[in-house]
Amino acid sequence: MAQLITNARVLDLKSGKLLENHSLLIDKGIIQRLIPAPDKPDSFGAELDILDAQNQILMPGLIDAHVHVMAWTADVRQISRTSPFYTAAKAGEILEAMLMRGFTTVRDVGGADYGIARAVDEDALKGPRIVFGGLALSQTGGHGDMRGQGELNPELFESQSIFSRLCDGVAEVQRACRDEIRRGARHIKLMLSGGVASLTDRIDNVQFASDELRAAVEEAENAGLYVVAHSYTAKTVNRAIKAGVRSLEHCNLIDEESIDLLLKHNAFMVPTLVTYEMLATEGVASGLPASVVPKIELVRKDGLKALELAHKAGVNLAYGTDLLGAMHRHQLKEFSIRAQVQDALAILQAATINAADLMNETGESGIIKEGARADLLIVKENPLERIQSLESPESNLKLIMKAGKIYKNSLAA
Repeated sequence: MAQLITNARVLDLKSGKLLENHSLLIDKGIIQRLIPAPDKPDSFGAELDILDAQNQILMPGLIDAHVHVMAWTADVRQISRTSPFYTAAKAGEILEAMLMRGFTTVRDVGGADYGIARAVDEDALKGPRIVFGGLALSQTGGHGDMRGQGELNPELFESQSIFSRLCDGVAEVQRACRDEIRRGARHIKLMLSGGVASLTDRIDNVQFASDELRAAVEEAENAGLYVVAHSYTAKTVNRAIKAGVRSLEHCNLIDEESIDLLLKHNAFMVPTLVTYEMLATEGVASGLPASVVPKIELVRKDGLKALELAHKAGVNLAYGTDLLGAMHRHQLKEFSIRAQVQDALAILQAATINAADLMNETGESGIIKEGARADLLIVKENPLERIQSLESPESNLKLIMKAGKIYKNSLAA
């Protein structure tokens, strides 16, 4: 049955304007029409399921462009040594909580595969739609190599890992890319610098040789996809952009040249500031190995400065969180962190329109317009006036709709 949402104040995040007294016609999970104040619902000439928005704010569902839905603990090694059935069950809990926060789409950049995405699509699990990349690619000793110094068997690691796979040399990189594409990946993830959670690399490591990097970009482009790069430092970010990488994650330690390259190549930057705040305060309790804690401050202290630099220059910015384990519950705190240097409209665009553009879904998600997916929220407060209101979904979030299906409705009858 077609649906009609009436009496809504529609938040147009392209213009930042509030469209008073509008209705929205939805059929088969797609927005069919956006109509200013129709006289009577029966004027549409079809049987309708009518929902009165009660003059509250109708906005697009949120998109988190950097998640790990399989990460039920910050100890990634423990996940790889645990039953995959347990991990899938825990992922179900993580996904449902994400949806209840208002995220109707997430981009998983390491861990999720076609199986978990299909389970969500079929409603076997409740959660946001998952745009997945499968296993991240790492060189031996890179950010995706979670072996300790005394663990010598890479075959044992690879048979257990659900987040990354090791590949060295152009041929292995090509094979790994092609295999992830075969399994349905929507992007290819590369570990191009050291990271916090990995045991044996430094933050400023440069990972993958130039020919390996170029090979991955070529394979992704041949399949109509793009490369996502874990990269902190200016050196790793800059070489990645020059090689054709589209999506630069974290970017805490970038410089002016990084900004120029992001703009020149129309690339996207996906800061994940909330994860460093939470790792610093809750990381070890959530399973993060204590030995890597000193690395947190190396990236935490400059993250906000990098965001401000990119925002002022007009860089394409998308919303990401990169949280692990119990820290997933802080997914919405990224809004208030970014609000220290960005206006509310820019932050909301990062979590809707820009994220959709990044995933090559322009006009399909993250927006309220004809032909777009009916991923919608109804909220009490206008987030353009107080972005922090989104951080209280229990009281502020009145309706959650994904592809035309309602998952929460607390509008007064």
